[in-house]
Amino acid sequence: MKKHLRALLLAAGLGTRLRPLTLTTPKCLIEIGGTPLLGHWLQQLETIGCDATLVNTHYLKDQVDAFLNSWLKNAMSLEAVHETKLLGTAGTLLANKDFFKDSTGLLIHADNATNADLTAFLSAHRNKPSHCLLTMLTFNSKKPSQCGIVEKDSEGIVQAFHEKVKEPPGNCANGALYLFDSPFLEWLQKLGPEINDFSTEILPRLIGRINTWHTNSPFIDIGTIEALEEARALFPKTIGR
Repeated sequence: MKKHLRALLLAAGLGTRLRPLTLTTPKCLIEIGGTPLLGHWLQQLETIGCDATLVNTHYLKDQVDAFLNSWLKNAMSLEAVHETKLLGTAGTLLANKDFFKDSTGLLIHADNATNADLTAFLSAHRNKPSHCLLTMLTFNSKKPSQCGIVEKDSEGIVQAFHEKVKEPPGNCANGALYLFDSPFLEWLQKLGPEINDFSTEILPRLIGRINTWHTNSPFIDIGTIEALEEARALFPKTIGR
């Protein structure tokens, strides 16, 4: 029996490095190819057969809510959850763990842009080694010192992780897309409610237990005006279509 797929889109960030654009528009609604970043991800999730998606909101939440309400609902259900205080990447996941009951979960930062083959990513997770709790998407970064760089063994299992260090040992970067199942959530819950950040508090504890799937497709963190312009040049039309 095929397991349900559910996604959490992290869309609550302030987008300070994208100012002045984000003074009036939330980062997740910045457009690429005429479609907001959030819309690109929703399209891709529908394409891979995601059953339900949860979007966390905080900054300029009314605009995000209005966009989600305007989204044409197909087979995938869509819901927003508001954070009056930002919980952090791991904190948001932990607070919404029940959303993923009996499902494979997909955690996505909505401010990334890529046309990577998410179907292949899912397949890699379903065939991961049994001792791994997580599958991470990786890509080759042009600016490795600005990313989380991973070192992998011959089977693609993470052996070391370097979060934004000056001289990282390579350019294989963490795309901050993660697939997981209930054993990971059970493990996460045992860490306690004080856990906040995924990259610095979760990943170092899982060295040797993170499966990876690598994409050679473009992958851009829309964190700066320069990155946004690069993404708009790479993706002049709808991403993933």
